[in-house]
Amino acid sequence: MPLNVVVIVKQVIDPETKVSALRLDLENHTVSSPSNAPPVVNGFDDQAVEAALRLKDGQGAHVTVISAGSAFTMAVIKKPISMGCDEMVLLQDPMFENMDSFGTAQVLAAAIKKIGDFDLILGGRQASDWDNAQTPLGLAEFLGIPCITMAKKVDVTDSKVIVERVIPDGHEVIEASLPSLVIVSNELGQPRFPTITNTMAAVRKIPKVWTAEDLEISISGQQVRIMDLFVPVIDKDCEFIEGENEEDVGRKLALTLREAKLI
Repeated sequence: MPLNVVVIVKQVIDPETKVSALRLDLENHTVSSPSNAPPVVNGFDDQAVEAALRLKDGQGAHVTVISAGSAFTMAVIKKPISMGCDEMVLLQDPMFENMDSFGTAQVLAAAIKKIGDFDLILGGRQASDWDNAQTPLGLAEFLGIPCITMAKKVDVTDSKVIVERVIPDGHEVIEASLPSLVIVSNELGQPRFPTITNTMAAVRKIPKVWTAEDLEISISGQQVRIMDLFVPVIDKDCEFIEGENEEDVGRKLALTLREAKLI
């Protein structure tokens, strides 16, 4: 039997969008991109997709992609199918709009329980919009399964997942029993590009769409709220430090930095 792998992905604002083009709603504390800048699949999640497809290439796996949100761009969110994944489930409901990490993990857990049979869940190390890096950890907790972070290589053998995990001075090898959740880091390497054949198949592929009612779930509200959102003020003041010689200038610079508590 092939592995049943689930990959969680997120649609995000394109991180290449110029900051000056972003639209900030200071009252509701939200950020949106201009209409001429389409969203993208989170780049770190692309690497989780790549890890799943390497397992599919090497030993056979059925790869299901899940994403939670409220307004998907189909040409964007179908990218994992264009890369070679088999199925896609979209969790789409007004209730799922602007969820925090806790709520997103709760919704994803309900969907994976509805899918039923799974061996391995893969996710990216963080999302490029808010960089919270919390959802996969919460998902593993809701499902009651092991979680391994910062993976640069993922293998499965004898009902175990074996992970090369990035640490500050190298890497370590960790194994866990299936089912498990593995958070993939960018050290995995470059994700593959979509092929023409898979892209054409993705156009025809119709994702399953599940609502809060389908999942029999109710999100009680955000556990974490953004209290303030603002555009930082850039101070362009420039101070010239003069001295009798280079040593004197260096001494005065050090004193100035210390007074500013920068050293």
